[in-house]
Amino acid sequence: MALRTNLDMDVLRTFVTGFELGSFARAAERLGRSQSAVSTQLRKLEEQVGQPLVQKAGRGLALTAAGESLLGYAKRLLDLNDEAVDRLRGTELEGWARLGLAQDFAESWLPAVLKRFSRAYPRVLIEVQVGLGAHLIEKTLKGDLDIALVWGDGGDAPHARRVGEVPIHWVGQPDWPGLASLGREPVPLAAFAPPCTFRSAAVAALDEGGLPWRLVFTSPSLSGMWAAAEGGLGITARTAIGLPKTVCVLDPASTGLPALPNAKLTLHQAEAELSPAVTRLSEIFLETIREQVG
Repeated sequence: MALRTNLDMDVLRTFVTGFELGSFARAAERLGRSQSAVSTQLRKLEEQVGQPLVQKAGRGLALTAAGESLLGYAKRLLDLNDEAVDRLRGTELEGWARLGLAQDFAESWLPAVLKRFSRAYPRVLIEVQVGLGAHLIEKTLKGDLDIALVWGDGGDAPHARRVGEVPIHWVGQPDWPGLASLGREPVPLAAFAPPCTFRSAAVAALDEGGLPWRLVFTSPSLSGMWAAAEGGLGITARTAIGLPKTVCVLDPASTGLPALPNAKLTLHQAEAELSPAVTRLSEIFLETIREQVG
């Protein structure tokens, strides 16, 4: 009977990370390895499956048919591996974890995080509150939330740490014609009420560029903001996280809009030391952020 080939989980993780980040160079940096080590791992994986997994596509790399197939299996294998490790390490973990989230994350990353966490730590009860950053920070400071993941630099809030930066984009209808179509009319802007990281970035960029603007829509709801952009009422500034298919990122070069900065992402904690349950929940969320935005 022929011996079975056991795929190396570490190599599979490198393979998946490379294509999630769009570059094996970035995968090497993320995983703390040299590019030559990552190339060696990829060759090892191709030897194990007996087929090439990547091919050149212009200046970059693309998956072969075998690579596409393996990528799906690899993600499932890694999910099972991570679930098993989490479950075994967290057998005795119990208690409460109260999490505050900006709306972007609740509509995009939250389901996967909750699924992974609840499978691994079924005895931990989770409470999630979704809302505006200022409100979530206030609740964290009062101790009504254990942690809150919000936009902004954290200011002078205690127990706040920056965990990433994400590019801000102009968002509107796919066929929005650009500034030239407005003539002398001000830029129609849809935004949350202040304080808001994205409103501040949009207004500052327009003012710096000498472009007049007017507020045409305001709402505490992100879905309302998307509706305003989809309906052509105005454009807004946001990251591409959770972007609906009905709107799109607008190119500054073709629309005449000014460039926008990155949005800082901050994790606020109620206490300097978190409980084991809250610590693990925050770790899983931060792992998800690193996977999604680098």
